[in-house]
Amino acid sequence: MPEIALFPLGTVLFPGGLLPLRIFEPRYIDMVGRCLRADEAFGVVLVRGGSDTDPDVETAAIGTAARIVDFETLADGLLGLLCRGEQRFRIHSRSQREDGLNCAAVEWLADGGTVPVAEEFQSLLPLLRQAIAKLTTVGRFIEPDYEDATWVGYRLAELLPLDLSLQQHLLEIDDPNARLRLLAPLIGA
Repeated sequence: MPEIALFPLGTVLFPGGLLPLRIFEPRYIDMVGRCLRADEAFGVVLVRGGSDTDPDVETAAIGTAARIVDFETLADGLLGLLCRGEQRFRIHSRSQREDGLNCAAVEWLADGGTVPVAEEFQSLLPLLRQAIAKLTTVGRFIEPDYEDATWVGYRLAELLPLDLSLQQHLLEIDDPNARLRLLAPLIGA
């Protein structure tokens, strides 16, 4: 079973989604260096209890691999990253390195390939197009696929002001049109 470094956060990252990070802790600076050198991803998981510095931090069981797509030194001297969500994973076991970095043995979860957006959810597409058109800063990193229900559902789930527990639930759903079925009433579609 593959092992990846974990970055427990108070946010949910969806596959294809963008996540800006400010890195300052030595364990994460080292992790970023390793990921860049080896072209590896790290795992983003939602913190459910405790702190990411606790060896027994409580996190969601399902997270998303994140790959660094851009980085810079910020005006305050911190490392700024822009990461893209890739594949979902399920945590099977956890460990913590001496430097405090959380790691996990994971099972990769498949999203099942491209699934067309069901006819009943076609009215969501113009709304999503408008919302994405307004994302000027990170817009150049977005890879749109308005024909894929998985991509559409993930983008809506990350753009809407939803409770973290609902976002996590949406991440864990395997059927993309079932995800859209939960989101549509929240948008009034």
